[in-house]
Amino acid sequence: MSDFGKPMYPQQLQYCVRCCMPETNEGIKFDDMGICQACQSQEQKIHINWVQREEELRRILEYYKARAGDSYDCIVPISGGKDSSFQLHVIVKIYQMKPLAVTFNHNWYTETGKYNLWNILEKLSVDHIMFTPNRALVNKLAKRSLYAIGDSCWHCHAGVGAFPLQVAVKFNIPLIVWGESVAESSGRASYYEPVKYDANYFLRVSAKVSPAEMVKGELTGKDVYPFENPTLEELEKVGVTGIHLGDYLFWDDERQVEFLKKEYGWREDEVEGTYKRYKSVECIMPGVHDYTKFLKRGFGRATDHASQDVRAGLLSREEGFELAKEYDPQRPKILDYYLKIIGLSEEEFERIVKSHREGKAKELP
Repeated sequence: MSDFGKPMYPQQLQYCVRCCMPETNEGIKFDDMGICQACQSQEQKIHINWVQREEELRRILEYYKARAGDSYDCIVPISGGKDSSFQLHVIVKIYQMKPLAVTFNHNWYTETGKYNLWNILEKLSVDHIMFTPNRALVNKLAKRSLYAIGDSCWHCHAGVGAFPLQVAVKFNIPLIVWGESVAESSGRASYYEPVKYDANYFLRVSAKVSPAEMVKGELTGKDVYPFENPTLEELEKVGVTGIHLGDYLFWDDERQVEFLKKEYGWREDEVEGTYKRYKSVECIMPGVHDYTKFLKRGFGRATDHASQDVRAGLLSREEGFELAKEYDPQRPKILDYYLKIIGLSEEEFERIVKSHREGKAKELP
């Protein structure tokens, strides 16, 4: 019997009956019919009054713009990726605000990523601040990250969340504007029950362990200091809050990428681990990040993208599974570089990653 259109691990894992997402996806929930929360969330998008939500967004932005006076109206965290480039366009061109763009530089930028970042900043004439942790520290954190959370990227998860908060406090800018809602595709929330942004949002959603928990061996408190959130008192004094544009505007990755390419010359490139050429194009390391997810959970970024395309009607579920089987298990070329900077063998790397398996993932080969 042909296994065309079948999932990779049909005996070990339950999969959503609509898309390609397995039960090992973090925070996933299935309803009584076996439909995952991400699919339910996409269904909700059809019934939401987006005109009403946009009016609410406009009220929020106008309130903070009036409050800002001669200072910056808001902070827009930006990597130069598709989401942050689009959110900067929306804030500047659609709502006529003066933001301060803020970049946590993971120190793993691709040439395409560098171009996209500086290109959008220049074309939108936006003031910009960047923080870059030193290369030796990034290498140490990349190794500690593997042991702590089972992937390579703790410093990015934590830094992306902490640095905009630090800037908000130092410059007295209360509003931080993010892009895609976690309800869009992660399966950990829905548009009716979103995960609200607060100071610990990135700790809950991606970083998983605090800077203090990363202090071990060669890593000291001084090393992880740049990844610390401001104190609660400091945040409350400024009144720091954050919103995701995707909770107020209908989010469509494909259309937004095409718009950015046409309007600003935004560039795609090869991204290891998937068939799409835009997500995380600014980083050299997504192949390792997503390969660790495959080893831990039995699926990678191709499953994420295929599931999104199935929900959008761009692929059949069967076609999605075929793409996932083709791309998810591929060993990324950048793994050689990662193993070199952390000083581990590939066997040690796989053993550590698989030690992070939980629940049904423990049954995977």
